[in-house]
Amino acid sequence: VQLQASGGGSVQPGGSLRLSCAASGFTLDRYAIGWFRQVPGKEREGISCIRSSDGTTYYADSVKGRFTISRDNETVYLEMNSLKPEDTGVYYCATALVGSSLSAAQAMGVMSLYEYWGQGTQVTVSS
Repeated sequence: VQLQASGGGSVQPGGSLRLSCAASGFTLDRYAIGWFRQVPGKEREGISCIRSSDGTTYYADSVKGRFTISRDNETVYLEMNSLKPEDTGVYYCATALVGSSLSAAQAMGVMSLYEYWGQGTQVTVSS
């Protein structure tokens, strides 16, 4: 069982990146998949989540309207547009086995539900 996160990089403010989270060894059908952001000295922040059972999504206010989460089979994407310097951080994907029991928003709020984590990918937004 493995999650592989990729797609990070360095961009200027206003730029775009697409992160990928590929699952291997299991299927995502019963999972909520969340993207989290870690900045040094701060707690890991949940920024977006998609519930596989019906494709419903959640976005933190800080990224709403700029980021889009999607799933294609066993890969989850986070399309990030209009990037800002405050989006800088290490981005992690993780899975929570919630089926339909919790909404995407509810799943995002309980970090202890997330069993499998990707290795993290660095995003740097700077001019």
